[in-house]
Amino acid sequence: MDQASALQKTASSVKVIAVASGKGGVGKTNTVINLASSLAAMGERVMVLDADLGLGNLDVMLGLAPEYNLSHLFSGEKSLDEIIVEGPNGIKIIPAASGIQEVTHSGTHEQRILMEQLGRYEGELDYFFIDAAAGISDMVTSFVRAADVALVVATPEPTSMTDAYALMKVLCNNYGEKKFYLLLNQVTGEEEARKVYNKLSRVGEKFLDISMIFLGYVPKDANVPLAVCRQQAVVEFRPKSPASCAFVDTAKRLKRLPVRSRSGGLHYFWQRLQGGNNRD
Repeated sequence: MDQASALQKTASSVKVIAVASGKGGVGKTNTVINLASSLAAMGERVMVLDADLGLGNLDVMLGLAPEYNLSHLFSGEKSLDEIIVEGPNGIKIIPAASGIQEVTHSGTHEQRILMEQLGRYEGELDYFFIDAAAGISDMVTSFVRAADVALVVATPEPTSMTDAYALMKVLCNNYGEKKFYLLLNQVTGEEEARKVYNKLSRVGEKFLDISMIFLGYVPKDANVPLAVCRQQAVVEFRPKSPASCAFVDTAKRLKRLPVRSRSGGLHYFWQRLQGGNNRD
């Protein structure tokens, strides 16, 4: 990388990506791990916040055993640097802890602490992933609304499709969200993925007037559960497998997505989280 490119990279805004799902069991956390790892392998600087209240398992899926988590940050015992653990390809992971709900409440002590600590990484990150909890809690909707990219993970199962639609409906009707990116997981192939996307997209356009963008799909792949059992990202465990290739392709598409016009970066993300966070 030449000097001009390095300077441009440093000055570029952080792309904040909230990954959500209407229900659990669709591979959301595994998606975050593999997209983050793929981007890091491409030379991007990536941080992940495990934002699943009390049930965060991102570190477990990677075989990590963090000694500290967000509760130690909020209590003042540790700094953000001290609680961060390193994942595949050097991604930085902020371990979850009960109490993260307070981070989405405007002006709280916890939010101010995390804002101040994350502010030190401004200019040192290219991507900030939020692994949101499954469902439609206030915490989930707050993070999704504030992010640059609202990425919804779903499978072809009817319950997953129904719950993904319900999540987008709440965000649209209650908060005016109109743009969502969809990643289909555990599909038999592109034909099934396109069929599921077209069905969801038509319903969304007809009843909600939302824009649903097909970001990609990840096929069923026996290597994925094997990687999970080995507590590895499948893109590291079997880099040439169908699922790994799909994650890498999706990561490349994420790189091409724009950040919010006029308001990128972690500082602006926290401003949007505190209120007035409709997309530009």
